[in-house]
Amino acid sequence: MNATLETDPRVLLLAPGDNVAIARRDIAQGTTLQVQGRSVTLHERVLTGHKFAFRPIAKGERILKYSAPIGVATTDIAPGDPMHLHNVASDYIPTYTLDAGHEFPGESH
Repeated sequence: MNATLETDPRVLLLAPGDNVAIARRDIAQGTTLQVQGRSVTLHERVLTGHKFAFRPIAKGERILKYSAPIGVATTDIAPGDPMHLHNVASDYIPTYTLDAGHEFPGESH
């Protein structure tokens, strides 16, 4: 196998052009992994099924998972940062929160 393409077995990379990887199991903060031959140290614990960046992603850049755009970075994202609604605006669901003074669809207070 080409060393530049090696990916740790604890990580799932769905397509070669993706800029996010997925944890196959819970991975502790501070763990260093190889993703497509890149060494990445996790800044926080990443839970099973959750995404993290394995290369720098600039604010405004499209997030690619399985070669499909799933959202856009709302801030610069460093390798090892977890990715979720705090730094990605989804293409598929509203990304506002109750903290912003909104209600989720179907909720009433």
